[in-house]
Amino acid sequence: MISLASATPSALLSVQETLKGKTRLGSGCVSTLFNKEKGKPSIKKKSCGRISMTVAVNVSRFEGIVMAPPDPIHGFSEAFRADVDVKKLSLGVGAYRTEELQPYVLDVVKKAENLMLERGENKEYLSMEGLAAFNKVTAELLFGADNPVIEQQRVATVQGLSGTGSLRLAAALIERYFPGAKVLISSPTWGNHMNIFNDARVPWSEYRYYDPKTVGLDFEGMISDIKAAPEGSFVLLHGCAHNPTEKNHIPFFDVAYQGFASGSLDADASSVRLFAERGMELLVAQSYSKNLGLYAERIGAINVVCSSTDAAARVKSQLKRIARPMYSSPPVHGARIVANVVGDPALFNEWKVEMEMMAGRIKNVRQKLFDCLSAKDKSGKDWSFILKQIGMFSFTGLNKTQSDNMTNKWHVYMTKDGRISLAGLSLAKCEYLC
Repeated sequence: MISLASATPSALLSVQETLKGKTRLGSGCVSTLFNKEKGKPSIKKKSCGRISMTVAVNVSRFEGIVMAPPDPIHGFSEAFRADVDVKKLSLGVGAYRTEELQPYVLDVVKKAENLMLERGENKEYLSMEGLAAFNKVTAELLFGADNPVIEQQRVATVQGLSGTGSLRLAAALIERYFPGAKVLISSPTWGNHMNIFNDARVPWSEYRYYDPKTVGLDFEGMISDIKAAPEGSFVLLHGCAHNPTEKNHIPFFDVAYQGFASGSLDADASSVRLFAERGMELLVAQSYSKNLGLYAERIGAINVVCSSTDAAARVKSQLKRIARPMYSSPPVHGARIVANVVGDPALFNEWKVEMEMMAGRIKNVRQKLFDCLSAKDKSGKDWSFILKQIGMFSFTGLNKTQSDNMTNKWHVYMTKDGRISLAGLSLAKCEYLC
């Protein structure tokens, strides 16, 4: 008898195959399955004449985990890379490209990194709240250095893992200290918003925002849905200056494009500052992925404007407490880049020039797209909505079937709701897209 019960699963299978090759099994073989504890390998014993084989049958503890669906944005990025057609266009991911459709590292970022090398800065852990110099300049950039909320220390600012991580910190704060409160999200919105609040177990619902008939804002529908929301809801906003404070709602801004939409840092922060000037308590998530091109550095912040200095200190302590088991402390590289650029007057002015250049290229593409479509389309359709929209993206008005056709037939990769990234389009490619 050969007993293999104490062998490893791989060894068992190896010996089993060897025995199969060298032993002729008779017709009187008997197989018996011995059940073990749940999750552990079952033991299968086979007796054939004088040879007895005991083989472990491995059953994974992860057997019940199903395959996750592909991410709607990252999924088609992979499909784009696999596409060999020379005419292909990637208009889904919100990342700036040059006129040659190449990634762009800002000159001011390179200068900030050189400063870090010259200073010989270390790689020690940051505190849970992040780099103090970053937190100071990012709050001042958002609200204005002379804003009373800054001067009175009523803003709790904690460095986060870009916009996504900052939103996730805020979601955890809502779940912990506003149990049952609902977050209102515009329809449509950034695809990851729902994932963030689902993961934090924060209930959410949509408010009307996009009107497919006009390919513009459904302002009346938006205001109606906000008024009908449960009292004390958090209203997630995209920088539009409307007032959601009816019924004690709390404004929650997602600021991912400050300076990148209009080319002006102050203009793009005006809605946030308007709410703060009215004495409202609010939340603001920030990201430097777009305006400084720090996509992979994962640098951002969550800011909570409170009615008092004491409340801000308590909120900040709890945000740090939430961050500790989540990721302990944030990365330092991107934080130092931002602190160097925003905190140095010369670099700051250089940044504004580069940002205006990037925003200007997108504006030129937007104008070219409108001109080209208007010239080619003889149906009388009004394409002016393209010029009325601002920033990196544009809603084309295409439905899912049409968007799929753009990808499958014309190799134009875009989200299924018809949104395209103008930052991924060049003046030279506008003709083909139209």
